[in-house]
Amino acid sequence: MKKGNTPLTLGTADIGKLLMQYAAPAVAAMTATSLYNITDSIFIGRGVGPMALSGLTVSFPLMNFAAAFGALVGMGGASLLSLRLGQKDYDSANRILGNVLALNVIIGLLFSAVSFLFLEQMLYFFGATEQTIGYAHDFMVIILAGNVITHIYMGLNALLRSSGNPKKAMYATIFTVIINVILNPLFIFGFGWGVRGSALATVISQIIVLIWQIKFFSNKENFIHLRKGIYKLTSATVKGIIAIGLAPFLLNAAACVIVVIINRQFLFYGGESGELAVGAYGIVNRAAFLFAMIVFGINQGMQPIAGYNYGAALYDRVAEVLKKAVILSTIVMTSGFLTVQLFAHAVASVFTADKQLVDLTVVGLRYVFAVFPLVGFQMVVSTFFQSIGKAAKTIFLSVTRQVLFLIPMVIILPKYFGITGIWMSMPGSDLISAFTACILLRMQFREFKKQKREIV
Repeated sequence: MKKGNTPLTLGTADIGKLLMQYAAPAVAAMTATSLYNITDSIFIGRGVGPMALSGLTVSFPLMNFAAAFGALVGMGGASLLSLRLGQKDYDSANRILGNVLALNVIIGLLFSAVSFLFLEQMLYFFGATEQTIGYAHDFMVIILAGNVITHIYMGLNALLRSSGNPKKAMYATIFTVIINVILNPLFIFGFGWGVRGSALATVISQIIVLIWQIKFFSNKENFIHLRKGIYKLTSATVKGIIAIGLAPFLLNAAACVIVVIINRQFLFYGGESGELAVGAYGIVNRAAFLFAMIVFGINQGMQPIAGYNYGAALYDRVAEVLKKAVILSTIVMTSGFLTVQLFAHAVASVFTADKQLVDLTVVGLRYVFAVFPLVGFQMVVSTFFQSIGKAAKTIFLSVTRQVLFLIPMVIILPKYFGITGIWMSMPGSDLISAFTACILLRMQFREFKKQKREIV
């Protein structure tokens, strides 16, 4: 193994170079994931219509809830795998691979089965109307049919990254996007399959890349590979996966609840344009996630560097990587803020030609992106606490933003400002969350100073 790739360099190499080395593949993969979602919305909005976009937005909570279970197994398994590989316990590492695969199959099938039984009831609860239920139903039937494929694909990609193959995980994500971008217009415009075509393109792209993932993990020359005897679920492995994966699961589940509440508020306060307001929210979400996912990639690059140096009590290096990550993230989010404030109409028009939907989206974009320069800071600080083992603070920052700050605002502000109040609640909660993150970070740095004095 080359010296530049050994963990020891995390404590000695230049922080800036390390951050770029670790963050670049993650940023590419996260950006591709965001584009993966954006292309669906663009092709559906342009190829099917504005109500189809609203139907797609209604399906977000169910898709996100499925992703929450995927994160439970995938992220939990990936973290546990890294630990076992570090301990050179390859037998346990292989059992983790088998158990992640088995859990994804079991949970994926169960989730689909239960969702099929109550699909229409759930979609109506999530905000569907008579005008949008058909689109949401047609889309989710195919997504749910391929849900087990999605779970396995997500799980194996997480294991790819944690087993020392971040570039291969990046390639898998990018190839999925490329295939999806090719198939989407073919199925929607060429074959006229509408939202079903978009859903089918998503599932087929994941199947193709999953075949490659399975081929990779079947290579017996790899430290961990698929083989007999690793698929039987063991209590210790399953408990370890769930214990670590519970935090991202809860955060994803909370995000699902938020989307449902916001959808229903738009329908209640939006009047005759309620369905279109839901569609506008979907477009704003997609645009915001493009920039947020880049920050997620920066965070993934920061994590191992901050964690290693914190464990080695190199607090100056910990502070340096945090500072550089905050600067990069602030640049990314500020560019998002400027893009939307200057070209909001152009951004909205990419997704749809419907004038009323474009006008509603422009308003939403300008409100949601209003405090984006501060959002990057909040996101980095949250991940920073997770990197140094302060998971409780990470969960606190995420839950307070989504539950304690956002939900009350979404419920109260529309009473006074109507539909505008719903848009106002999002930057409002982001602003308070950034302030809260700043307070917690100041407290943490005081602790660093105390620990440094004790070492001296």
